[in-house]
Amino acid sequence: MQANDEIPGGSPVRDGSDVNGQTVPVLKVESVAKSFGGVRALRNGRLTLRSGTVHALCGGNGAGKSTFLSILMGLIPRDEGRISLKGVDVHFASASEALRHGVAMITQELSPVPELTVAENIYLGREPRKFGYIVDFGRMVEDAAALLKRLQFDVPADAKMSEITLAQCQLVEIAKALSHEADVVIMDEPTSAIGEHEVHVLFDAVKRLKQSGTAIVYVSHKLTEIFEIADEYTVFRDGAFVETGRICDIDRHHLVRQILGHELNSSTLGESTAGADVALAVDSLSDGETFSDITLQVKTGEVLGIYGLVGSGRTEFVETVFGLRRARSGSIKFLGEALPAGVPKESIRRGMAMVTEDRKVSGLVLCESVGHNISLSALRKVSPWGFIRAKAESGIVAAMVSKLRVKCASPAIAVENLSGGNQQKVVFARCLTTNPKLLICDEPTRGIDEGSKQEIYAFLRDFAAKGGSALVVSSEAPEIPQVSDRVAIFRGGRLARVLGTGEISQEAIVNLAS
Repeated sequence: MQANDEIPGGSPVRDGSDVNGQTVPVLKVESVAKSFGGVRALRNGRLTLRSGTVHALCGGNGAGKSTFLSILMGLIPRDEGRISLKGVDVHFASASEALRHGVAMITQELSPVPELTVAENIYLGREPRKFGYIVDFGRMVEDAAALLKRLQFDVPADAKMSEITLAQCQLVEIAKALSHEADVVIMDEPTSAIGEHEVHVLFDAVKRLKQSGTAIVYVSHKLTEIFEIADEYTVFRDGAFVETGRICDIDRHHLVRQILGHELNSSTLGESTAGADVALAVDSLSDGETFSDITLQVKTGEVLGIYGLVGSGRTEFVETVFGLRRARSGSIKFLGEALPAGVPKESIRRGMAMVTEDRKVSGLVLCESVGHNISLSALRKVSPWGFIRAKAESGIVAAMVSKLRVKCASPAIAVENLSGGNQQKVVFARCLTTNPKLLICDEPTRGIDEGSKQEIYAFLRDFAAKGGSALVVSSEAPEIPQVSDRVAIFRGGRLARVLGTGEISQEAIVNLAS
């Protein structure tokens, strides 16, 4: 593959023509660079975007993608380089200026106004008005409803944002960006908070946008999505452009190698656990609302995967096992002893730890340091008389930073300044300070790059190989076979089937969950 910005082969899309009749891309970025405090965050950032295409921007955490997109949207100034829109050089000073020129962005972090309606959120700051100054709420709801219907997003326009689901909030953010009728739409991890049904709805909307001539920059750590939706791709690594080309010319292995900069080290699952002791035994567990009559076991040295669509009860089940929710009926035994319902403190004391679904909401104290986040679950160890012993705390932190290979300038920096992959490693490090025998992981690789995913897979397998057990929930069908010894399939709040090692395949998992 050529390391340049010319897409080999195929018929060019007519974005526009210059004076010589040559095709002009809708967006062309050349040699963009940015430094922060003398540290080079981006060098030689390049991208050629054509009308009516989806262009995947790929790279691990720290590759420079966020800096590149922030420059495109005018959120931060560039130090060097050139950006042209339909052949005309541009230099946006703000996101609103970029939007006025037809460049819109859907960010990974949702920012709804909870007490306003869906329609008010979509048209916030540009509400239709009567007589030039009175907000026309009726028309606004009608316009929003028409937009949502056109996109085939099942979201009520007059509902408050606080009343709809997280997946619906993500669809509203997408609709808000698309309501600007932009020529260029940047989608940064648009599926991170939605289920498979909503992903299909989104992809259908993206295909319709392509047909209308809209150009889309698509950022996702989910490689399966990239190969399904993208036409072209560009890879960044270590803050620099690496390669570009057509998706149809490469395979997953090639893309992973370019993202990581080396061959992927494949590792195998652990030995059979057929004769192993039972670490966790759940019998006829129900919460009366989201799941019922779940019976399964996790053995010592085993990674048991749980797969199910949104609404299948998978998250509610593991939260109940850990004690965050109270069961209506059934029993839980851990290491042979009954576990009291709804008491997470007791679960931790007996040797459980949980990596929650959303690290930023329930896994980390973002404004606190990396060190304080890691030692949070081990405060009793480092403060026997109520005062934290700094030396003991720093020893635990240093050991965990090394063990999990957390990349940070210092444990004293705020954890919010780390990449998503390193933030997730901090969550795992905090869990390990309690010396758990069972790790419950809900979406442990959500929103992190391929390299960090593989490190977490390897860690979980190593944890099991050393006598621990893990219960891993994932909504990514390609991920489950990589990490699981057995897989429990949830469907409609019930356990559909448990697949053994020889039965696990992506096709089987998806079919049973649907």
